[in-house]
Amino acid sequence: MDVADGQQEMPKLDTTVPQTARIWNHLLGGKDNFAVDRAVGDQIIATLPQLAENARLSRAYLARVVRHLAGTAGVRQFLDIGTGLPTADNTHEVAQKVAPESRIVYVDNDPLVLAHARALLTTSPEGATDYIDADLRDAGTILREAARTLDFDKPVALFLMGILGHIEDDAEARTIINAIMDRLPSGSYLAMYDGSDTSEANNEAVRIWNISANPKYHLRSAARIASLFEGLELVDPGVISVTRWKPEPGAEDAPEIDQYGAVGRKP
Repeated sequence: MDVADGQQEMPKLDTTVPQTARIWNHLLGGKDNFAVDRAVGDQIIATLPQLAENARLSRAYLARVVRHLAGTAGVRQFLDIGTGLPTADNTHEVAQKVAPESRIVYVDNDPLVLAHARALLTTSPEGATDYIDADLRDAGTILREAARTLDFDKPVALFLMGILGHIEDDAEARTIINAIMDRLPSGSYLAMYDGSDTSEANNEAVRIWNISANPKYHLRSAARIASLFEGLELVDPGVISVTRWKPEPGAEDAPEIDQYGAVGRKP
């Protein structure tokens, strides 16, 4: 149901169990989190002090991807699944700055994200935004509800930023991707990133995360992330640390971090 219409019931908010979106919000310096989330986040930062900066660098990657797709690629429709809590440079803000007519649909199933969804529903007069309360695995609901805002006869950019790590099995992750991408026309894109198993420190940080946080998170190698783009044409430079994906001028020498991503085009 449309949050903008005020018809969607608010799920009960459990503040006793750490939640991924709220921990990530804490790492980004946000205020939409609780003591249990901050406790887990701080414990992880004690193991991997650079994780908070990695969170910001991953967010910057999302913004660069949006600018590339809305600018160079000419995409005007975005389906952002697992959007997380509103923060700086939300997908619609970046896209509509490049192309005011852009249309964006956000999807998440965290109750606190739903509670703050109105911040994601601001839009340029020429464009549109919507929010769907749905699970990543529920492609039927996502596609049905998104069709109110997006035209699936025209290219759509599917964003799965930092969300597929919650799916341990690669075959299940590909099934989730295909369920959406099969509905999208030629010229559509898949953009994603996730944590990688490229350092012992990152592996330990995720181990701590999984002791307390919900849902659990699973790291993938760069090769496993690349396998999720089967059948798509990878946009240069392919699967790479997010800091190295089309960096801004002057940031070409940014250090690699344990977050790998890529963008692929549907032929």
